[in-house]
Amino acid sequence: MLKRSLTIFRFAFVALATSLLTTAQAQVHQPTLRTQNSQTQQTLISVSPVNSQIVWASGTGGTWLLTTDGGQTWRHGVVQGTQNLQFRDVQGVSDKIAYLQSIGNNPGDFRIFKTTDGGITWNQQFQNRTVNAFYDCFAFWTPTRGIAHSDSVIGVFPDIRTTDGKHWESIKNNMPPALPGEFSFAASGTCVATQGDMNAWIVTGGGSAARALVTRDGANTWDAYDTPLITSGSAGAFTVAFRDAMNGIVGGGDLDPNDPYNARTATSNDGGQTWALTNPPPVTGAIFGLGYVSGAGLGLGGKSANEAASTTSDFSRAVVVTAETGGAAWTPDEGTTWFKLSNVSGYWAVAFSDPHNGWMVGLNGQILKVSF
Repeated sequence: MLKRSLTIFRFAFVALATSLLTTAQAQVHQPTLRTQNSQTQQTLISVSPVNSQIVWASGTGGTWLLTTDGGQTWRHGVVQGTQNLQFRDVQGVSDKIAYLQSIGNNPGDFRIFKTTDGGITWNQQFQNRTVNAFYDCFAFWTPTRGIAHSDSVIGVFPDIRTTDGKHWESIKNNMPPALPGEFSFAASGTCVATQGDMNAWIVTGGGSAARALVTRDGANTWDAYDTPLITSGSAGAFTVAFRDAMNGIVGGGDLDPNDPYNARTATSNDGGQTWALTNPPPVTGAIFGLGYVSGAGLGLGGKSANEAASTTSDFSRAVVVTAETGGAAWTPDEGTTWFKLSNVSGYWAVAFSDPHNGWMVGLNGQILKVSF
């Protein structure tokens, strides 16, 4: 009799626990996903929302894209003479102004372009001349102040900076020494993140530790700190974002197809000095990109006052991650709880202007609008 009572109690407890879990999950506001037509089949690698209506993207074949109506229609073009290059990063400033950063097979293929007329013309601002440099990503504090990051060359990061939005100068002497074999990943244009007027973080792999390089003074001086992510010749920290000066998240993993179960995220609450692994996200391979759902940008990123006000504390710790063919997921609490985005695969980058307007871009011109 006692055994039967215990069995009944056990089944009742399991049913109650399952019910509570289902109820808790139902209370989490799941995102709405809407496919948008990019009008191109090129792989899209980076995305940069200016606000809820204006979004820039970039990718292979020298391709850039722009929408001014929230993605209902997209216009795309190719920067003259760059058909064989890939634009691995884009920074939108307005519907007229944007920057592009390219990679290719030759040292001179690493270039930075700027448009001031909505993509009609592009002015080349920088062309690499350093042998073995590989510029992975860039990020901006303001429309005219930004940094671009390269893999190390003979123990030095040949990074560059602009303070006027026109000219780029070397800051390699400001950078910390590189570890042997240390590099970054040009997966989604998010291996560097800026915040506020002076803060920036660069994440790396390839060396003896996957590191975060941190500046608090606009790239004049830097410190280097280890993260707990896996590192090897094909692994490390791929992507980083900070929601304020102290709190941020890093994502990474391993590109080796024989070792697909190292996709991880870690968080910091002291500005990148120390990091703690979160619960593993439900994706495989390497995390190519991540972004806070509350959005980020240059100041208000061009948002209206209403859009800025909609960025509530409810979304301050919500993050979406992408892992190309390994899927995508989101967390409402910076990695304690994860929800897989069903049937979402093949995306490289993700970014938000606010909780209601985010975009993912990826293979074959895929664009997905994500709204919470």
